[in-house]
Formats: sequence, C-alpha cells, structure tokens
Amino acid sequence: MMEKMIFGRFIPGESIVHRLDPRAKILFVFLFIAIVFIANNGWTYALLLGFTLLAVMLSKIRLYFLINGLKPVFILVIFTFLLHIFFTREGDVLLDLGFLRIYEEGLRQGIFISIRFIVLVFITSVLTLTTSPISITDGIEVLLGPFKRVKLPVHELALMMSISLRFIPTLMDETGKIMKAQMARGSDIGSGPVKERIRAVVPLLVPLFVSAFKRAEDLATAMEVRGYRGGEGRTRYRQLDWKWIDTCSFIVLAAIAGTLWYFRS
Repeated sequence: MMEKMIFGRFIPGESIVHRLDPRAKILFVFLFIAIVFIANNGWTYALLLGFTLLAVMLSKIRLYFLINGLKPVFILVIFTFLLHIFFTREGDVLLDLGFLRIYEEGLRQGIFISIRFIVLVFITSVLTLTTSPISITDGIEVLLGPFKRVKLPVHELALMMSISLRFIPTLMDETGKIMKAQMARGSDIGSGPVKERIRAVVPLLVPLFVSAFKRAEDLATAMEVRGYRGGEGRTRYRQLDWKWIDTCSFIVLAAIAGTLWYFRS
C-alpha cells in the first residue's frame, strides 16, 4: 500500500489539465472546495461526481490508478459513512434489527458526505498529479504576492509547502523499504494483538525519523552550496503564462456553481 500512495506524486503528461496554469489550478481547487457545499440533494451530488470523473478523464490519469492509490482515504470514507449510519437517528426507519436501526436520514447523510469526501480528494489529487512541485511553488508564491506588503515571507512559505508535498512520496517509499527490511529480519507488523503491533511499529519509526532528518540535512546543504538565500532578487527560468484555456476553466466552474444553486433543494 505504501508503494501505491499517490499523495505528492507528479505524473508528467500532455493532457489539457497538465497544460493549465498552476495559478488557475490552485484557484480552481480552492473555489471548487467552496462550491461543493452548495450541493444538498441527489441531483447536485450526482453533478459534482460526474464533473469530478470528467476532470479525471481530461487529466488522462487512469481511474484505477487513482482509486488504488487512495485506498487509505477510502477506509476513512467508509468509517465516516458507518458513523452516519449508526448514529444519525432522523427520518423513517429503513431497517430494524433490534440492536441496530438504520434511519433514512442517516443513510442519506452517509452517502452525501462520502461523495463530498471522494470528490474533494479526487480533485486535489488531480492537482498534485498534474502539476510539478516547482510549478505549485511558483503558483502559490504569485497568488500570495500581495501579502509581501505586510512582510509575509511568501517565497519561504511556498517553498516549505512544496518541499513538504514532495517529501510525502519519498517518505512513503522509505517506509516501504524499512518495512521490508524489518520483515526480512523476522518482524511481523501486520498480525498479533494491538499491543504487539504498536511495539512492532517502534523499530519502524526510529529509522524513518533518522532517514527524514538525514534527507532534510542533505537538502539544506545542497541549497546552501548552490547559493540559495531566499526569494529576494531571485528570477525564474519558467515564466507563468495565463492562457484562454485557464479563463475557460473558471467559466466552467461558474456554470457548475450556478447549476448547483439552481437544483439546490
């Protein structure tokens, strides 16, 4: 599972989503997160889900690859769904087993919240999968540019976010290697009582933290050797270019928001 995690990974491509300006994609995702909460019935949630699947298709990322890499998230989605099923007690009773009652509103809220969760995770994953970390850094820095007037270290914040995002798959790969090494030495993390599993995780965490600190030190040394001194006076090799396709993406987003509001209960 660690090897299939897609958080922070970038997949180069030539799709229409890849060609969008990183500023447009970042703004699009933030605005999309806001309009998701307009949906409150079956038709509006179906529209959100359909648009999300269309965005995945336009990015030319295989749906199976996306679902396979988000398995830990789906565990959380299922847990949230079950919470609504078991603890929301409103509406008509759909199933009564004596010790368990499933209510209409609980089932409805469980389905809607799960769809909302999946839609948000898919859209944000498409952003990171189709945008390189350096492009995300440049986009965030430009978008936060006005805050430089109040002495906010915009460049440093954007760089930290980009490095953090880039280190997620690296640490996942490192975790997988350490787990295989521990298993080769006879360690069994996946079975036994909970107490034993927790004890087995300790030998995994220690080398992982040591490796993370070593990578951070190597990165800091490399940046210092290359003369990095912050964002003041730095220039960019790749210039951001806002094209008509970026404007069209916001027109589509506005149309989706209007449609959701029209069909909202």
